[in-house]
Amino acid sequence: MKNQIATRLFALALTPLFLIAVACHSYHIETTVENRTGTAVRLLEVDYPSASFGAQTLDSGADFHYRFQVQGTGPIKVQYTYDAAQSPVIEGPTLTERQQGQLEIVLLPGGKAVFNPELAPAR
Repeated sequence: MKNQIATRLFALALTPLFLIAVACHSYHIETTVENRTGTAVRLLEVDYPSASFGAQTLDSGADFHYRFQVQGTGPIKVQYTYDAAQSPVIEGPTLTERQQGQLEIVLLPGGKAVFNPELAPAR
């Protein structure tokens, strides 16, 4: 009898910790920006709802990895400078809060980019 009471009290004490662990899931998007332009790019900036990230330079053939969390809803945009100060702004898919997964952004010649999202819908 005492053993059952001790077991129940122990389980009861762990319940709040379990609920906190389950409720605190953090939604992130793992992003890779691939430079396949054939030349180095400068001032790479990726804007997403509520924030941005980037790199000063990204060599030809190089990849840049970044992990972020979306707050709000809106399109993702990529901007970079190449060949004599040309700076395209390319809009990608719309992201929503609580999405998670992977996003590949491939920078292509001529100021183009391809977005390959593998994202779970927002919950």
